Amino acid sequence: MRKPPLLALALASSLVAGAASAQTTRGNPPPSIAIEPKPAEPGGRPKSETRRPSTLDDLFARLAAAGDETEAKGIENLIERRFARSGSDTADLLMSRAVEALESKDAPLAIELLDRVTQLRPGWAEAWHRRAAAFYILEDPADAMADLHKALSAEPRHFAAWAALGHVYMASGDKRRALDAYRKALALHPFLEDAKKVIDRISPEIDGRDL
Repeated sequence: MRKPPLLALALASSLVAGAASAQTTRGNPPPSIAIEPKPAEPGGRPKSETRRPSTLDDLFARLAAAGDETEAKGIENLIERRFARSGSDTADLLMSRAVEALESKDAPLAIELLDRVTQLRPGWAEAWHRRAAAFYILEDPADAMADLHKALSAEPRHFAAWAALGHVYMASGDKRRALDAYRKALALHPFLEDAKKVIDRISPEIDGRDL
């Protein structure tokens, strides 16, 4: 089965970003931990400006309001780093090996490793997203679709998973569900240009059926 290009791009970009993020974000405070403000100087002004870590809610709000593609890409990278956090050193190590296997096109090994990751962290959306990529490489769209649904159940804002799901639906000929998935991806990330192109191409055909 021919693999649609955006699926490969959506999954490949998250693989690369996630692999880097797992290394660069360790040691950062969890989003739920706020930094205590410093005592104020006379007159009510703080001695120095303090910032609390951005939450995922903050980042998605910024992404929705992004003014251009460059700004959106920077925020997208921050979100992907958050998605790459499992909370388990063992799961992170297995994930890094699975990423290497996927980059080497060794999908069976990637699935074997990701089976263990999903057992350790069944609520980690990114693990299901990565395993979906491995199943799709093996031309197993049914299992890829099932894993994408699990990823979205764990994190409904995973725009790359929505885009990937749209492509799996398109490959199976289900344009109506594909259009819905693409629109959900675009609602979360307004600068997914490839998704926009597909929506523009198929929406007249699908929406016109309801007239």
